[in-house]
Amino acid sequence: MLIRRVDEDDWPIVRDVRLRALRESPEAFGASLAREERFTESHWRMRLRTSPTWVAVDDDDVPKALVSLVPEPGSPEDDRHVVSLWVAPEVRRRGTGWALLDTVVRAGAADGARTVSLWVVDDNAEAVDLYVRAGFTRTGETQALPRDPSRTEERYERVTSPRGLVG
Repeated sequence: MLIRRVDEDDWPIVRDVRLRALRESPEAFGASLAREERFTESHWRMRLRTSPTWVAVDDDDVPKALVSLVPEPGSPEDDRHVVSLWVAPEVRRRGTGWALLDTVVRAGAADGARTVSLWVVDDNAEAVDLYVRAGFTRTGETQALPRDPSRTEERYERVTSPRGLVG
């Protein structure tokens, strides 16, 4: 699997992977497929201009995974937030999720972040397991899932070390 950062000209790739993620794992995200299917090219381009994004592609250059990194409103200035992490079912448990998380943690550290954080739905045991094994720890901060208030998500974070090195 090759991980590469995408830019706004790659918007069709990002759109296709993101919509596949929402089709196959709707319970894992705060967004809905119906909403994001209505996004126009300009919306996808704007997302990619404002959020560093990476895709993992297989040997045939077919995108199989996605992740973005954003400053989350209300978070400390030295935190970067992981969003939209998704790995296609056919390539899960092969290190792709780890590699994407390592990529965003390094990018966050290089951008001056002291921490990289993410929200994960409490009942998504596979994701919780991945994040904990990748060095993220529970913060104890919880909130109702915006799209489904009957479910809860918790914030996890990973501390980076100075000079852009992963800690």
